[in-house]
Amino acid sequence: MDLIDRKIIALLQEDSTLSNAEISSRVNLSPTPCWKRLQKLEANGVIARRVALLDPDAIGLGLTVFVSIESGDHSQAWLETFVSHVSAMPEVMELYRMAGEVDYLLRVVVADMPAYDAFYKRLTAAVPLRNVTSRFAMERIKSTTAFPIDVTTRTRIPAKAGSPAQRQEKRHV
Repeated sequence: MDLIDRKIIALLQEDSTLSNAEISSRVNLSPTPCWKRLQKLEANGVIARRVALLDPDAIGLGLTVFVSIESGDHSQAWLETFVSHVSAMPEVMELYRMAGEVDYLLRVVVADMPAYDAFYKRLTAAVPLRNVTSRFAMERIKSTTAFPIDVTTRTRIPAKAGSPAQRQEKRHV
C-alpha cells in the first residue's frame, strides 16, 4: 500500500459513510482513480467490511468481561469443538489463542451479572475446561477500532505473507 491507500483507509476507519467524492477530495485524487483504489483495497481484503459501531451502554450491553480459559485438552478435536461452540455465542466479541499462563482469552459483553452467569453456565457446559477466570471491567477508558495507520511516510507497505492482498498479488504475477 502506498501513502494514498493508507490515507484512504485512515479516513474510512474514522467514518465509513464518507462518499467517494469526499474521500477523493481529501486525498487529492480524482474520483475515478480513488474509486478504483477503494475497489482494490476491498478485493485484496484490506477493507474487510464497513459497519456501524454501536455504543454498548446505549443498547443495554454495559457489562464487559474478560474471560481467561485454561484447557486440559489441547487436541485438534477439542479445539474444533471449543471454537465452534464459542464462536456461536453472540456475547463473545473476541476470541484469542494465547501464549503464557492461559490458553484462550475472550472479550464478552452482556447486560448484567445474571446475563453473564447464564453465559458462564453455557460456556462451561459446552466443552471440558480446566479453569475459567472472569475479570469484570469497571470502566471503559479507551475503546477504538481504528488501527494506527502511518499517513505521513511515503514508504510502500508490502502485503503480509499469506494475507488476502498478497494472494491477490501472486495471482497477477
